[in-house]
Amino acid sequence: MSKKIETNARPAKMLLCLRINGEIREVATELNKTLLEVLREDAGLTGTKHGCELGECGTCAVLIDGQPMLSCLMLGIEAVDREVMTVEGMTQNGKPHPLQSAFADLGAAQCGYCIPGILLTAKALLDENPNPSRAEIRQALSGNLCRCTGYTKILQAVELAAREIAR
Repeated sequence: MSKKIETNARPAKMLLCLRINGEIREVATELNKTLLEVLREDAGLTGTKHGCELGECGTCAVLIDGQPMLSCLMLGIEAVDREVMTVEGMTQNGKPHPLQSAFADLGAAQCGYCIPGILLTAKALLDENPNPSRAEIRQALSGNLCRCTGYTKILQAVELAAREIAR
């Protein structure tokens, strides 16, 4: 009869040096953790939300080198030598980003769970195209699901932020 050996050993941790929201941070983490888990559990940045964890809802979107990426589909180690921006990094010098202000002013968020991913995806769009059409906004946000709002106020908020940024 074979005997099963049980162990409580945890996977080995590695020290990752990550640039998150413009700051270099050293994070001790397991190599098998997704960037989503590293951000939330190891870096304490809980603005990025767990959604489907299958890459289908966009809730966990962050910016990697300025481009929206699903943090549930990439390992934390893959973010080494890259610029990671979470929703916490959108506020500069205590002032909310125009997108954050527009979402608040128009009531574009209801439960708010999906909003961090939507804000970052919209930021990437406005960084590349400061005057997008409604169709371009819809296309850019097509990978972000929201179960509460119906999207109209979200689209209006992105349009308002674009006008504010253009001033």
